[in-house]
Amino acid sequence: MVVSPTTGPMKILGIESSCDETAAAVVEDGSRILSSVVASQFDAHGKYGGVVPELASREHLRAIVPVVREALEKAGCGYADLSAVAVTYGPGLVGSLLVGMTYGKAIALSYDLPLIGVNHIEGHIHAVISQNPVELPSLALIVSGGHTHLFEIREGLHYRLLGKTRDDAAGEAYDKVAKLLGFGYPGGPVLDRLAAYGDPGKVKFTLANMKGNRLDFSFSGLKTAVLRWTEARDITAEVEARKALFRENPRPTTQQWLERTPQATRDLIASFQSTVIRELLRRAQSSAEQTGARSVIISGGVACNSGLRRDAPAKLGRIPVYFPEPSLSTDNAAMIAAAAFPKLARGEFAGLDLKAEANLALAGA
Repeated sequence: MVVSPTTGPMKILGIESSCDETAAAVVEDGSRILSSVVASQFDAHGKYGGVVPELASREHLRAIVPVVREALEKAGCGYADLSAVAVTYGPGLVGSLLVGMTYGKAIALSYDLPLIGVNHIEGHIHAVISQNPVELPSLALIVSGGHTHLFEIREGLHYRLLGKTRDDAAGEAYDKVAKLLGFGYPGGPVLDRLAAYGDPGKVKFTLANMKGNRLDFSFSGLKTAVLRWTEARDITAEVEARKALFRENPRPTTQQWLERTPQATRDLIASFQSTVIRELLRRAQSSAEQTGARSVIISGGVACNSGLRRDAPAKLGRIPVYFPEPSLSTDNAAMIAAAAFPKLARGEFAGLDLKAEANLALAGA
């Protein structure tokens, strides 16, 4: 089976505010993205080394109205042209979710539009299947700062959870290691760039065998191993030099980072990235074989990682591997609107009593 979007001249306004990006988008007929606007909170959170929930909520309140207005303007449509409003209602930070949900509810009520609640993780899946001829059954690896999950996707878009992280998500491990090494926040993209300048075979990491479900993930031990490596070598001076650079310029170039990063640390970074990618793809390959998947989806913020994009096709062999476009990998509202189309076709609407659910599970998984 090839997944095809709902047909018809319909437009859905999507709103996403689950963490630290305020996003709105208009999608037509399930796959045509008429607009996608994202307001990042990088500058607000960078100096704190991570997302501050209360600050995130406040920034969403500032951004939600202009972001939605811009999305509609870029799409060349008004509220009267919409078929529905889709909002993320979980998982995520409750305060952040409430901002987008409340504004979406207000629009739905004011213009008599159906309200559709969308699971953020399902949004990441639709970031791929709305744009690609994904054949089912498929395996979905959702990997980001907050999630590392493996799902089987069956006919009718039914989901079955195969494995998940028991501690840190992969993107969270990236950011914590980057912070430990003095690279600031968000650090994942920086480590990805610098990994190309190191030898991934120089530092050997030994990960414990998983008891119980062998398709589960665990990255906390890897993070601790990096900490032990830094303690054994006392790299305090170079870490402080990188912190000083980040304070002076929150967006250093790769060359500026390299000038403050000795070869041994570059090798550590390359080895860390190689280990994370190996763990992700080893379980994805095993899951694909067990389920007889005809395709593999890799989505979420970490899907932007150059090493993961390079290694996945070779590791998974004959099975087609689909990644979202980089702009659809990180949190965005186009994926939320796209995920709402099948629900619109089935008449699965939410009431104004829809609640934010921080730990929302993917239905059917």
